[in-house]
Amino acid sequence: MDLLKRAGLYRSIVGGLQYLSFTRPDVSFAVNHVSQFQHAPTDVHWSAVKRILRYLQGTLTHGLSFSRSSSPQLHGYSDASFASSPRDQKSITGFAVFYGTNLISWFTRKQKAVSRSSTECEYRALATLASEVIWLQALLSELGQHLSAPPVLWCDNLGATYLAHNPVFHSRSKHMEIEFHFVRDRVFKGQLQVRYIPATDQLADVLAKPLTRIPFRQYCSKFHLSESPLAGA
Repeated sequence: MDLLKRAGLYRSIVGGLQYLSFTRPDVSFAVNHVSQFQHAPTDVHWSAVKRILRYLQGTLTHGLSFSRSSSPQLHGYSDASFASSPRDQKSITGFAVFYGTNLISWFTRKQKAVSRSSTECEYRALATLASEVIWLQALLSELGQHLSAPPVLWCDNLGATYLAHNPVFHSRSKHMEIEFHFVRDRVFKGQLQVRYIPATDQLADVLAKPLTRIPFRQYCSKFHLSESPLAGA
């Protein structure tokens, strides 16, 4: 593949898309993907950027909607696509955090280390989500919003959920020592709950892997990302 001649334009547009993804979780995965090639973009990567721009052109009036809840709780979803990066076989982490029914934080990022199993990459994603939820809980506390129950972390990998509750530190998980102790310690102290959720209900799916049109739209709907009622007013 030939390198893109206007690499500066590519980097400029991708930089703008990265800023936009702070308010548009629906493009988070795609923007994260094209941002990995800013040093040497090709025509293929430029075509991907143009597809993102065309999608945004058709959804200019879309955004997140928020509603009030009487007793909102923190809960998050974590997912990972195992060895999905063809260049280095690293996995992609995606998570979404809700306060009540409102999406307040999301994340898409390539993991720093190569995972040796799907359980390992899912557990790393779970640990990343746990860090974010703990920080958000502290922020809410400073704002005078105290939770009545520990935050719930939803994971669609049974092996990762078992690790979070397993008091035995064995050789198969020893290379994940920091993540293992961090999440397990919070669960043991009752500060976090880790629960299993079927893959079909995993809302972080759209942040960790490419999806076809129908499931993509379904997840956007569950994020309460839709056309603004003020559009055209």
